[in-house]
Amino acid sequence: MEINTYIDKAKTGDQVAFTYLLDHYWNEVYGFMLKRTENETDSEDITIETFSKAFDKIATYNPEFQFNTWLIAIAKNVHIDMLRKKKSTVFVEITDEEDQQAYNIADSSPSAEDELITEQNLSRLLQYIKKLKPHYQEVIQMRYFQEMSYQEIAEQLNEPLSNVKIKLLRAKKLLAEIIESTK
Repeated sequence: MEINTYIDKAKTGDQVAFTYLLDHYWNEVYGFMLKRTENETDSEDITIETFSKAFDKIATYNPEFQFNTWLIAIAKNVHIDMLRKKKSTVFVEITDEEDQQAYNIADSSPSAEDELITEQNLSRLLQYIKKLKPHYQEVIQMRYFQEMSYQEIAEQLNEPLSNVKIKLLRAKKLLAEIIESTK
């Protein structure tokens, strides 16, 4: 299936399409930002914010441009915003009320990653979680051990809901990769 098909599906709110686009373009956006910032944490934060904004605004994407070019343009703007604020983290609040309605990126049915994570016994799972970066450990802990809703996590972390969903999506994917690599 070609990228434009996934983009069209994502415009209709298709969760699988969102996940595919995130997986497909994550390394490119992250790598670009890592070269610019020379800081893994900032690059990860900028990349999360970039996908959050892209998914919120996907209806405005113009197919005359390459999708990765559009994502990089968003990433550059997020980085500029971060530099303006002169803070080490970047979470730009969305002011437009319609944009507050974040797309439901996390599907309610268990993904392959969810099933793989569920199969692990608790002590082994905790060892795997410790291999994640602290901000990924935190969202996994809140979601699966404290059983907090996405909204509760967003409020506790004081971050937009869409950022929390993307962080969890990424954390689950990384955790599943750790589990797979140790099999």
